[in-house]
Amino acid sequence: MKTKALCFAAYLLASACPVPLAAQSFRDRLPEDEVIYFVLPDRFENGDPKNDTGGIKGDRMKHGFDPSSKGFYQGGDLAGLIKRLDYIQSMGVTAIWFAPVFKNKPVQGGAGQESAGYHGYWVTDFTSVDPHFGTNAEFKAFVDAAHNRGMKVYMDIIANHSADVIQYKECPTSACSYRSRADYPYSRSASDGAPINDGFAGDSVKTAENFAKLINMNFAYTPVVPEAEKNIKVPAWLNDIRYYHNRGDTTFTGENSTMGDFVGLDDLYTENPKVVDGFIDIYGAWIDNYGIDGFRIDTAKHVNPEFWAKFSPAMLERAAAKGIPNFHIFGEVATGDQDTALLARFTREAKLPAILDFAFGRATVDTVGGNAATEKLNRLIEDDVLYEGGSGTARRLPTFIGNHDAGRFAMFVKRLNPQADDAELLKRVILGHALMFTMRGVPTVYSGDEQGFVGKGGDQDSRQPLFASKTATYNEDKLLGTTNTTAQPNFNEQHPLYTTIAKLAKIRTGSPALRRGDTVVRNYAERPGLFAFSRIDKASGEEVLTVINTSTAQLLANVELDPKSTVFSSLHGNCPTAPRAPGSVAIELAPLDYMICAVK
Repeated sequence: MKTKALCFAAYLLASACPVPLAAQSFRDRLPEDEVIYFVLPDRFENGDPKNDTGGIKGDRMKHGFDPSSKGFYQGGDLAGLIKRLDYIQSMGVTAIWFAPVFKNKPVQGGAGQESAGYHGYWVTDFTSVDPHFGTNAEFKAFVDAAHNRGMKVYMDIIANHSADVIQYKECPTSACSYRSRADYPYSRSASDGAPINDGFAGDSVKTAENFAKLINMNFAYTPVVPEAEKNIKVPAWLNDIRYYHNRGDTTFTGENSTMGDFVGLDDLYTENPKVVDGFIDIYGAWIDNYGIDGFRIDTAKHVNPEFWAKFSPAMLERAAAKGIPNFHIFGEVATGDQDTALLARFTREAKLPAILDFAFGRATVDTVGGNAATEKLNRLIEDDVLYEGGSGTARRLPTFIGNHDAGRFAMFVKRLNPQADDAELLKRVILGHALMFTMRGVPTVYSGDEQGFVGKGGDQDSRQPLFASKTATYNEDKLLGTTNTTAQPNFNEQHPLYTTIAKLAKIRTGSPALRRGDTVVRNYAERPGLFAFSRIDKASGEEVLTVINTSTAQLLANVELDPKSTVFSSLHGNCPTAPRAPGSVAIELAPLDYMICAVK
């Protein structure tokens, strides 16, 4: 026991003691062993200005490049990611997840609402890298470079929709409201008009032959494809209007949540076996050709669960055949609430192996960022039983405290504490990261958070580039922990958030308990303040105790422990040296502070 504790402490000081993960091939690491870094390639680093316009002539409405506008391409690319791999890895990152790099429709939107596909979610070619980011060869070079460093690569994928190409005759100048199956049922053809079951009433009708009887897909609206875009999508089957719902825009509720067009984007008919098999072929090829290590699934909530129940096992099988035994699949089931039941349903009904942990994000924003009782964090752990596989699945959930859609954690903290000074805001942001790196789940850092980016919330206002920005609305933001602005490059490895994340990542990767251990909540409160929990690795018996103080007052409290625990050593903070009595330890924490203690 003593030798193990000394060796672990020495590891934190970069000694020659063995590190559990260091001896492993990166392929052998489990999903819960990773520290993930999420980037939008367009907003990270511009390594090759020659591809800024994607090789497309004309103005910004043609090629989408305008670094002065937050809704257009800024210039980041795969070459920039390769250039900055040292920066990423030095933070302790072991897996890089990036927004989609597939070829996109450069610009979409009506007058005054134009935006570019810099984010990657308006795909026209699912087989090629968008020329704004580079080439397929550069993508391979990036994956190989990351793998050579022992880092994994996760792709962001989409099956819910493609770019907005299909228009509707009935509403040429405005959005079409959703038309339901009850009001506009499917029929076999224009000639006989006989109704057809589209796959929701029983397995007997879920056949390719049955779906093939749907000919024009004009049951709700009349789909129209502009002549210039009739063959724009790749693979070619995606140009066939029979493989889309064509029912108008979703309101994100009820039936239309899975069958409506996502803000006008062409909603794929994912109930159709041809669509299921087509996407298995598309994304299986990215595994086969590049050996990637995982998928984050965009808008998973808006696809029928039967699709994922077939897709996910096929991807895991494809990866295993490629020699990738621990392929990490996690879906986006977006929610603004601490709604574990919603998230868990997709691990049961849709059979997704993991889900982005929106419940963790909400609980952390409310408790660490705001003034909610720490009981919310206890409830989060109690609800882990709802996931298929229980706490084992919960350990594979990527956890995050801010993202590129809703906003950065620092923004939420600032909004919830309008009177707080920068010192308090920074302490809260650091505390949020400490919780994320010690709790169950896979810590996921959003690019720019480590440089104190704040933003104004919402998608475009949360997507500042790390290279020098020319966008006025970004450059007026005040950053945390630095006098820099986004008008300057922000790759400072001495930034207090960067160094905090690097230290926390080192503690986590060196501890089997923090990566794979069970969670035992020790104490929580019905007000801001104390939250204490242990992570215990059953294989080694290692225990790590984390105690946080979410209040702005000094914390003096007793924390319950196993009566056999008698030796404490500090991984971070002023840990106690001994129990106050068998089964109890006295804790003292400054406002908005934390400690991480090895317990023997």
